[in-house]
Amino acid sequence: MSTVSIPAYRSSSREWRERLLFLLLVGPNLILLAAFTFWPMLYNAYLSLISWNFLSPTRRFVGLRNYESVLSSGIFRIVLTNTAIFTIVSVVLTMLLGLGLALLLNRPLRWRDGARAILFTPTVLSGAAIAIVWIYIFDPRFGLLAQILGWFGIGSPAWLSDPNWAMSAIIIVYVWKNLGYAVVIYLAGLQAIDRTLYEAAEIDGAGAWAQFRHVTVPGLSPILFFLLVTSILACFQAFDIIAVMTDGGPVNATNTLVYHLYERGFVQSQAGPAGVVAMVMFVLMLILTVLQLRLVERRVHYS
Repeated sequence: MSTVSIPAYRSSSREWRERLLFLLLVGPNLILLAAFTFWPMLYNAYLSLISWNFLSPTRRFVGLRNYESVLSSGIFRIVLTNTAIFTIVSVVLTMLLGLGLALLLNRPLRWRDGARAILFTPTVLSGAAIAIVWIYIFDPRFGLLAQILGWFGIGSPAWLSDPNWAMSAIIIVYVWKNLGYAVVIYLAGLQAIDRTLYEAAEIDGAGAWAQFRHVTVPGLSPILFFLLVTSILACFQAFDIIAVMTDGGPVNATNTLVYHLYERGFVQSQAGPAGVVAMVMFVLMLILTVLQLRLVERRVHYS
């Protein structure tokens, strides 16, 4: 009996030590996730069901009435449309322009390293500071863009005060700020592709386009998938540039979900409607992420 029980005891003791070590390593992260992710999410779901102005000591439970009032409002439909336009156009431009610049800067060009550094610089700058600079660039009378267009006899539109141009201005600034990040990620992916694949394709008679289609794109597929997911999530949370440049206007032309959340919660002091907008953001981001994981990741080549 003793020869059987001693190994069993040692195995049980080792198992408990491994479990304890696992809890010690994972426990702090679980605590932080619970405190700063799961609890705020649950508390926000609670806020979406009450009527409260953040100051009153009483909170009145209203159930789904907040959802009904917010989701049926005309402004909310405009906000959803603005968010979709801003996200789709910004993501497409960032990924396409980033890929083109990365392919260019991956070649042995003169001043390549300096160009990479300059291109990446806006990524690390404050969005609010960048927005202030671009406000002066977009000025229709004295701005830099107006002066350049004037050389060709073209008048500058009222970028930030015209509802037809305001979203375009926001997208230009947002893409300019985040383009360098996409380029750096693309460059890392391009340099990880085995060069012998290009040599083999060239021996087989593949031209530049065929090499790009059959070697570069499959090799970059994990990078493309990563940038697609992170870019969409980042666009949903873009706030500082919109807040500084247009304040959600003019006439709600640049009012997106995250800015509408700020507007309802911190400007109008409406905890319930703000909670509804936050829950809508959470559900949309969750759905988009799951769809990308289920549909897009199938085309990713990790080998």
